[in-house]
Amino acid sequence: MTPLIILFVAGMVEAWMHRRRFAVNHPSHDLDEPFYKTCQEPAVNQPRENAALVMLTRNSELATALKSIHSVEKHFNRWFHYPFVFLNDEPWSEEFILAMNSSVSGGARFEVIPKEEWTFPSWMDTSDARASIERQGKAGILYAGLETYHHMCRFFSGKFYTLEALKPYKWYWRIEPDVDFYCSITYDPFVEMAKHKKIYGYTMALWEERATCPSLFRKIADWKEINKIRDTELWKATIAPSWVPWPIRSMLAWFRHHDRYGNGWSLCHYWSNFEIADLDWFRGKAYQDLFEYLDKSGGFYYERWGDAPVHSLALALLAQPEKVHHFEDMGYRHDYFYQCPANAPGGQLLESKALGAGKHSPAQEGGVGCRCECDGANRSNYPSFCLQNLKQPNTAKDPGLFAWIRSYHA
Repeated sequence: MTPLIILFVAGMVEAWMHRRRFAVNHPSHDLDEPFYKTCQEPAVNQPRENAALVMLTRNSELATALKSIHSVEKHFNRWFHYPFVFLNDEPWSEEFILAMNSSVSGGARFEVIPKEEWTFPSWMDTSDARASIERQGKAGILYAGLETYHHMCRFFSGKFYTLEALKPYKWYWRIEPDVDFYCSITYDPFVEMAKHKKIYGYTMALWEERATCPSLFRKIADWKEINKIRDTELWKATIAPSWVPWPIRSMLAWFRHHDRYGNGWSLCHYWSNFEIADLDWFRGKAYQDLFEYLDKSGGFYYERWGDAPVHSLALALLAQPEKVHHFEDMGYRHDYFYQCPANAPGGQLLESKALGAGKHSPAQEGGVGCRCECDGANRSNYPSFCLQNLKQPNTAKDPGLFAWIRSYHA
């Protein structure tokens, strides 16, 4: 055997062993089942959690905001009557306030975000930052040419959690304008999150747009090293370990979306336009220290870092897998993408007076939905790779090679 062949084989063995280090350890049993797999009689008299539904919107979005409110009230809040907190960076119009007060069943508060929470950091050269935003827009990076979008991403990444208006609450459910809910949510997700000791819930997981955040993963990985944080199973699920052997692998650190060891990020993240989460976790020292570290780097403006990858990478760093919940029983659409569970056979409570009458899709074997109106035969319209990937640490069995291949396609 020639020296070159020996070197090649040794390199491949080293690369294989390196990748094995990031292999996700599957638990002995599934750690994140749906809270319920059939319709429930809404427990309208049970104690509520200290929670609010929160929407960031503007007066000009009245029609799309009302669409979302009507959908969530119809499918959930008509039974549970949680309050809404509406956030705006501008004063509210009387028309918006009247329309929302007549549409919500649990009361509403209308808050204006303080100017200092919706602007550039005090230390930043705003002319330089605006020039960068203009360049990003000309480069065609998604939403990156909009100054207010950068403010929003920074706000939802950190300042949102310490907002005075949200201090009375422990839990929040983020609702966006122009979304649809397709299934009846007949249990209280806040109560179930608290009971099962969850801190974060989501519906969909997607790839991030590569051009929006070229240095974000490196910054977070560096913070992880500085604070000597050990790899969690969620972090391993997030990593795309390199097949390149050492020492060549370290050269990959010069590329975007890589840490200083040359390992990449899969770009997978929880889509944060829907999230039900524990405010206290995000208010905690670890998360807030991470946010401040990121904020001081300027990436929310010199790049277009989104709050979804920031939340997702922070959870991967700081949370155990069983603390994160996939609401696979909730039908939901935002923009083009949707999740549509099939209805559970024999579990639709057709005689329930509380649920009432109404059309819904036929039940299917293996369904977990409650009176879902969407077609459960088409459960999503986006590739399932990221969802499958990020659920690995909570899933007892690896889905297998063919499932991974299929997951790259919608």
